[in-house]
Amino acid sequence: MAQSGAADDHAPHGHTHPAEADRVSSGRHHIGVPRRRLPAGSVGRGRADARADDVDLVPAARSSGPRARYLTRTESAESLAGQQAAIAPDALSSVRTNAFPDAPLGRGLRQLPLIVLSPGFTRPRATLTSIGEDLASHGYVAVAIDHTYETAATTFPDGRVATFALGRGFARNAEFWHKVKTGRARDVSFVLDQLLGNNPPWAGARVVAPDRIGMAGHSAGGAATIAAMLADERIRAGSNVDGSTEPLIPPTGLDRPFLFLGRDGQYSPGDGPAADTWARDWPLLTGWKRWLVVAGAKHPSFTDLGLLADQFGMPLGAATSGLRTMTITRTYLRAFFDQHLRDAQQTPFDHLNAYHPEVRSCLPPDQPVGNGSS
Repeated sequence: MAQSGAADDHAPHGHTHPAEADRVSSGRHHIGVPRRRLPAGSVGRGRADARADDVDLVPAARSSGPRARYLTRTESAESLAGQQAAIAPDALSSVRTNAFPDAPLGRGLRQLPLIVLSPGFTRPRATLTSIGEDLASHGYVAVAIDHTYETAATTFPDGRVATFALGRGFARNAEFWHKVKTGRARDVSFVLDQLLGNNPPWAGARVVAPDRIGMAGHSAGGAATIAAMLADERIRAGSNVDGSTEPLIPPTGLDRPFLFLGRDGQYSPGDGPAADTWARDWPLLTGWKRWLVVAGAKHPSFTDLGLLADQFGMPLGAATSGLRTMTITRTYLRAFFDQHLRDAQQTPFDHLNAYHPEVRSCLPPDQPVGNGSS
């Protein structure tokens, strides 16, 4: 399970402890943050320092020692700025994850599938740590991206910090969001070029299977998954978690597997403008596809923010707990990627709903929107 920690006045050295239920991820592998040389360079978005990030979480050999920090003090303060949160600005820097810094890869690993993770707009990549940890514990390499200048704060290897730069002077119109999502697609291709190239920033890149690459994202990151799949055929399967989309899919469609996973009341057919974007895209998804919604969830519930809000005593008002929604999110994403990147189904994807009554399938894969829903 995830390790997004709750504040604990008795924690040694001022660090937080995880909630007991979040202490261990569900797979058999330990989790490591590998030592690597970090890529930082232009990715064609008019940015001097686009840190399209590095390998975050891998199946590791180490099972003891200090845990990796969730955010730096600066990243914590910038992420919490303006949130009216009744916690200290540096509170998230005291959170520890399940991953061991500089941990070596587990022995004998090869041909590992790779999953790229893209966070919501302004959110740091750390907010998808729980998802990445779960994937790594099951033998995936997880790569999360800080989309520089879109994120509250991005810390570079030399200590420089790039803060959010898309505030004043940028109207949040359709053109703006189109550029955000297509720009993120270029970030993703940059990351894949780095990891799969001749001089990768991580020595363990040789274990990555170049034909087993997937992507998932939350909110703007979920919508950007479609843009990335259209731009880069190396991405074999993708998932949009609770993000409204742009009209990017051409009439010829997108024929690779795709999963919509969102909150009921916002992304069920007929719920309103956000759901309408999924309905527009649905007939253009011509490969394997599913449209699922989760009852009682809020927008942050699909990320670490749902866990942290509950654990810091700042609930989001969601009827379903942050831990339960995160468990659902990890279970469905992992089953989706297992099916399409590993051809393995411990529990067939379409049987999962029997164990997760909060989840509802909105439409059969071959049914167009508007002809009724299940």
